[in-house]
Amino acid sequence: MKNRNRGKVSAAWVAILCIFSFVLGLRFSDRMWTLQPLDHILVARDHFEATSDDCVTANENEQQVLLAGVQKTQEAIESLGSSVAQLRLALGKNSESSTNVFAETRKKAFMVIGINTAFSSRKRRDSIRETWMPQGEKLLQLEHEKGIVVRFMIGHSATKNSILDHAINSEDAYHHDFLRLSEHVEGYHELSAKTKAFFSTAVETWDAEFYVKVDDDVHVNLGTLASTLAQHRSKHGVYIGCMKSGPVLYRNNVKYHEPEFWKFGDEGNKYFRHATGQIYAISKDLAQYISSNGDILHKYANEDVSLGAWFIGLEVDHIDDRNMCCATPPECEPKSREGMFCAASFDWRCSGICNSVARMKGVHEMCGEDASAIWNTSI
Repeated sequence: MKNRNRGKVSAAWVAILCIFSFVLGLRFSDRMWTLQPLDHILVARDHFEATSDDCVTANENEQQVLLAGVQKTQEAIESLGSSVAQLRLALGKNSESSTNVFAETRKKAFMVIGINTAFSSRKRRDSIRETWMPQGEKLLQLEHEKGIVVRFMIGHSATKNSILDHAINSEDAYHHDFLRLSEHVEGYHELSAKTKAFFSTAVETWDAEFYVKVDDDVHVNLGTLASTLAQHRSKHGVYIGCMKSGPVLYRNNVKYHEPEFWKFGDEGNKYFRHATGQIYAISKDLAQYISSNGDILHKYANEDVSLGAWFIGLEVDHIDDRNMCCATPPECEPKSREGMFCAASFDWRCSGICNSVARMKGVHEMCGEDASAIWNTSI
């Protein structure tokens, strides 16, 4: 009996053990609940780190590819830049060489005078040679000492090497005073084209400060003309002559009819201001402009109108000098007696000296300057 009672556990101890077991179970369960999310976090972290490593590796690869592409592009640009630099150097040398060669082939001059003439105007040319235009050695001396070039300008006939061309060749071989416009075909209605051809040819041949166009029935005092132009040699865009603005002639049956009259506005309108065509002068920059842009410069029926049109829109100094359009004797004679010679003389009603072949000598005697004037002119 005594041994059985000793082996029994009392109810109190049972209750205590139950409570202890319950508490221990709660603590164990709480610990397990806490550790489980941590394991998930660790696993997630490991997965993220692995994924991040992959992303970093991928990004590094992409960056390497991108850097390689950038490097290749940079190398290509540097190579292209080197090629361009070499090309510029080569072009610069060639351009400089071409410019130097072009400059060396052109003769320096103060003014180049082109006397507009035709195949049938031999007598007019001779009347000028006998009066105001020096001949032979004097013509060359004028060019070398004073920088004044005087030439008759003419193109060729519709049939090259025709009898007309041979006649001019023979005349030039004797007088040596022609400027041949190789690209121009002579014709009365081609005066605008001839003007362009003259300036282009003159610019290619002489490096002059001024270029002058004059008709072969106009009297010119070379010394006075040179002095007149010398007053404007420091300017740019010089367009000098006797400026006018006549009516646009729209009727078909009148002289100087303008087929494109509608471009100038309504009937009765006048042309824009331009120099009369008997004689005018332009500075080097304007002559070069015509030479460089000849292909796109529009030609009107009248040559003087065409020239004025080419300068519209440019910074041009229109100089109206009435000394370049004096009348013939007796009007010009009083001036000559006082030593106030005109640069040029002609008759307005004839657009030149009326019957110039017969009268040129008389005009020269009464209104021409002394033969020494051109040599004493300070340029």
